[in-house]
Amino acid sequence: MPVAAAVRARCRALLPPGEEIHYVLPALSVGTPGMATFLIVITDRTIYLLSTKFFDRDAPTSVYATHARRTRLGPLEFSAGAAIQLGGMVFEIEEEYAAVISAADAEVFAPETLPPDPLPDL
Repeated sequence: MPVAAAVRARCRALLPPGEEIHYVLPALSVGTPGMATFLIVITDRTIYLLSTKFFDRDAPTSVYATHARRTRLGPLEFSAGAAIQLGGMVFEIEEEYAAVISAADAEVFAPETLPPDPLPDL
């Protein structure tokens, strides 16, 4: 299920002006520093890890960490569910967001493999 426009707007409010959001996905950290909810926001320049309210993962509260856009998000690991590693942390994501991880990585590391955007005006 895509992240709602209202959630994207809340994320945008925490980002520097001019950052163009490409992808947003919810994630749950499962290792150090403990279980916490986040939104991973991938822009044209940066990957942001936004902290959220624990019982409302649609409410980002602050920028927890940033990573260079050339940071690879995959590969996905599938065991008890889909998981990625980012900045030394392990995040569980819903399997429906696996395509988002693949697309975000392809955008940087293999742009020739991406299909044309079917809805370029959104």
